[in-house]
Amino acid sequence: MKLKNIMMTAVLAMGSLAASAQEAPKTEYVFNPHWYVQAQVGAQYTLGEVKFGDLISPNFQIGVGRQFTSLWGARFSINAWQSKGGINEYEPLKTGVWIGKEKYNWKYIAPQLDATFNLSNAIAGFNPNRTVSVGLLAGIGLNVGFSNDDAVALAPTDATHNHGSENLKYAWDGTKVRFLGRFGANVDFRIDDAWSIGVEATANVTTDKYNSKKAGNGDWYFNALVGVRYNIGKTYSTRTITPPAPVEKVVERIVEKIVEVPAKTEERVKGGKLRREVFFTIGKNQISQDGFNKIQEVVDFMKKYPEATVTVTGYADRGTGSAKFNDRIAARRADVVETELVNRGIARDRIVKSSKGSRVQPFNDNDMNRVTICIAED
Repeated sequence: MKLKNIMMTAVLAMGSLAASAQEAPKTEYVFNPHWYVQAQVGAQYTLGEVKFGDLISPNFQIGVGRQFTSLWGARFSINAWQSKGGINEYEPLKTGVWIGKEKYNWKYIAPQLDATFNLSNAIAGFNPNRTVSVGLLAGIGLNVGFSNDDAVALAPTDATHNHGSENLKYAWDGTKVRFLGRFGANVDFRIDDAWSIGVEATANVTTDKYNSKKAGNGDWYFNALVGVRYNIGKTYSTRTITPPAPVEKVVERIVEKIVEVPAKTEERVKGGKLRREVFFTIGKNQISQDGFNKIQEVVDFMKKYPEATVTVTGYADRGTGSAKFNDRIAARRADVVETELVNRGIARDRIVKSSKGSRVQPFNDNDMNRVTICIAED
């Protein structure tokens, strides 16, 4: 028994300590919309038929963006420098005899508008202290090409100058503006709240005439860039979440108390009220068989409920006889009903007898007022 009491005391003490322990406040990061600027340099590869290395050209990009939420943002940038193309050169008038290759380049400037999406925040939640963040982007822009002199010089000028299947039939001169679509991905490495270093890769597609060659499909170029990003202003704020105060557990001692319950007193069930009408013929006070049946119902009620009393009231119809006669006949009708009740076992002190003559008419029908009304009530 002592061991049981010791164990119960230990359990209650542990519960009290757990209830009184205060959880430490938590710090929550709240995203702040902000602007940023970006500068990047890298290389471009223009899709073509000559060696990969022959189509690599320098590239740079500057941009300004707005991060609206922890997931979504927008960026306007200008990508520019140089694109390259190449063809396989064939000997004039000798179809299929390859004698070398030609390379050419041109300049361009491409203003672009991108929608950006922070994939890391979407998967793992907003965390401004995350070291590495991965994002996606997609957008549209314009490619403004110029200085395409090399391609123009290599383009065929007459029927005797042949460049095989890779001819420069779309060689263009001057300045050309073409629509472009783009998509890509980026990885940013956080330095501090303001600065980060990032790498970015994008695929860009524009019209078939961009590289001066006729291919029957869009021309693609790909950019690989590395650069820095500077966030303007505070990118986030913090707020402290204080947990609710612990609820102190109060262990109440349960004391059994013996309460004496008084014996239940049964309440008498009352029988309510019973009304019966004993009708008579004109000028008579003899009880009919129906009247005897009604009187027996009253007797049964009175015997079932010993404390019940019955009021017996005699009446006469106003349509026949004088008032004096009607008083006498109404009184006789009450008398005979009272006598019958007594004869059937009802004590006279439980009967209240009266007579209304024809002064009171309980029914609208004149003939129905030749009646004695019995009202038994418990």
